[in-house]
Amino acid sequence: MKNQSNSNLLNRNILNSKANSLIILDFETTGLSPDNGDRAIEIGAVKLENGVVTDRFQELMYPGKRVSSFIEDYTGITNAMLSTAAPCHEVMARFSDFIQGQNLVAHNASFDKRFLDNELRRISSSYDGQFACSVLLSRRINQNAPSHSLSNLIRYKGIPSTGGFHRALFDAEMTAKVWTAMLDDITEKTGLEEVPFALIQKLTKTTKANVAKVLANY
Repeated sequence: MKNQSNSNLLNRNILNSKANSLIILDFETTGLSPDNGDRAIEIGAVKLENGVVTDRFQELMYPGKRVSSFIEDYTGITNAMLSTAAPCHEVMARFSDFIQGQNLVAHNASFDKRFLDNELRRISSSYDGQFACSVLLSRRINQNAPSHSLSNLIRYKGIPSTGGFHRALFDAEMTAKVWTAMLDDITEKTGLEEVPFALIQKLTKTTKANVAKVLANY
């Protein structure tokens, strides 16, 4: 009972933590779904503390098979690069340590969460934070944006960008910039000094028509 109480307390503390202090991650993979046998080939992540990047994680990982020429062209990650990378289970063990006690964000989080869950399940590991999706938040906060793809949001928000998308660390860093820009928008609309993660969770489950009401009443 004591262990369960400690776990419940930790979950409440994580949910009630600040939305600008968490980990933003991105996977590059062999395909679209772990249910079809696809595996991770790169993980990139940034740790935000009070809106500032304080740590980074980036590693290639060998998935146990060759990747297609499409994936090589799409990501720039070649089979030659992966042949010298550590296997997935070693990289994911290190990444599991990196994310413990933190809430998590990804752009199109359902995709990254499936791969994270699958890779951690293979090493009998898990995480104690909760996920938020920057795409879902953008659809509520940036309702006039022509698209909610990461590259288009970078342009829409006027965020400087040098580098190439579809590499994990770069995409995680760009997502972090979009994320903090949206938190600034929420702060301006609500007058909150700090945006709680719980508000983000609520917004992403709110219809677009009710966003203004949620922000006004929070």
